[in-house]
Amino acid sequence: MDILLLIKTIILGIVEGITEWLPISSTGHLILADEFIQLNMSDAFMEMFNVVIQLGAIMAVVILYFHKLNPFSPKKSRREKGETMVLWSKVLLAVFPAAVIGIPLNDWLDEHFYNPPVVAATLIIYGVLFIIIENRNKRRRRRTMNDLERLSYPMAVGIGVFQVLSLIPGTSRSGATILGGILLGCSRTVAAEFSFFLGIPVMFGASLLKIIKFGFNFTGAEAVVLITGMLVSFLVSIAAIKFLLGYIKNNDFKAFGVYRIVLGILVIAYFALIK
Repeated sequence: MDILLLIKTIILGIVEGITEWLPISSTGHLILADEFIQLNMSDAFMEMFNVVIQLGAIMAVVILYFHKLNPFSPKKSRREKGETMVLWSKVLLAVFPAAVIGIPLNDWLDEHFYNPPVVAATLIIYGVLFIIIENRNKRRRRRTMNDLERLSYPMAVGIGVFQVLSLIPGTSRSGATILGGILLGCSRTVAAEFSFFLGIPVMFGASLLKIIKFGFNFTGAEAVVLITGMLVSFLVSIAAIKFLLGYIKNNDFKAFGVYRIVLGILVIAYFALIK
């Protein structure tokens, strides 16, 4: 195992762990990172790696919210267990739109949209949207829904529809669903938490599809790279999730919008002037 390859994998795991939960697009950052931190693995492996590494980040949500998400916890009353089952039913219902569109179009999307120019464009577009929506909310000062248990089924489906946008890399799954939740009347915290939970079945499903497509014949180096990336992204994700939940208690998402715009412009400049 090449030590340089291991270091590069750790860096990519850090990138994934930070960007999976912040609304700045993990897949987009991994595609861009591959331009500078090339693992020199096959294209088929990298296509699979950029998705499956996100399982480590998803496991951070499972661990942090295990009690809240576990409907069979002996520490919960019958009512609390029922509320947890209802929450899961909303999550699974919200997954449906992306599954219906994403599964049949998976190969087509990989072929046409997994490239730096698309990432740059979507980074800028959704960065602008974050700023516009937050400015609008500040002017309107409307009351928001601050209790996850009050999230209705129609709102859950609506957030799931917004998640379809994240099939294009650079959009950010968390960014699209958080934006959707805010537009539908959720508080930033409720929108963020539901986005976290929504990522569990989405990423398990997407990872399973990628692994099946790649096959299970991993070389020793490929197995080490994949496991290392997932482990690092898991550890970093725990810190990233705690940071985001603390940040949005007193701040809006405009800073992330500005970051997306600046990064998108830098990517365009790099490929236009240097690449």
